[in-house]
Amino acid sequence: DVQLQASGGGLVQSGGSLRLSCTASGFTRTDYVIGWFRQAPGKEREGVSCIKNRDGKQYYANSVKGRFTISSDNTKKTVYLQMTNLKPEDTAVYYCGIDLPPYIYTNDEYSWEFGMDYWGKGTLVTVSS
Repeated sequence: DVQLQASGGGLVQSGGSLRLSCTASGFTRTDYVIGWFRQAPGKEREGVSCIKNRDGKQYYANSVKGRFTISSDNTKKTVYLQMTNLKPEDTAVYYCGIDLPPYIYTNDEYSWEFGMDYWGKGTLVTVSS
């Protein structure tokens, strides 16, 4: 079974940094996407960032561009989300997920925001003002 283990959440002051990790297991294919989504209280889950394993292409939500950086260690099937200059509005439960082919495309662009095929348990990030 595909499993994802997320870690790294915590409490940080506004302007601070955190690094989340997500390790995937239970599959052998080499074409996949691991992404981070978040859900704040009373809000819908939204995409934060994702990275394609095959070519390393990265995707970011506009709200985190320039502040968050996604990276991967393919040998460990682990993806990292380095979050800097955190703001109170970044407070949410962060979930990592994995998307397996076939992928959804819109106008020839990979539509990662629609979600992932499998999800891990979330990790809480709280940013105090």
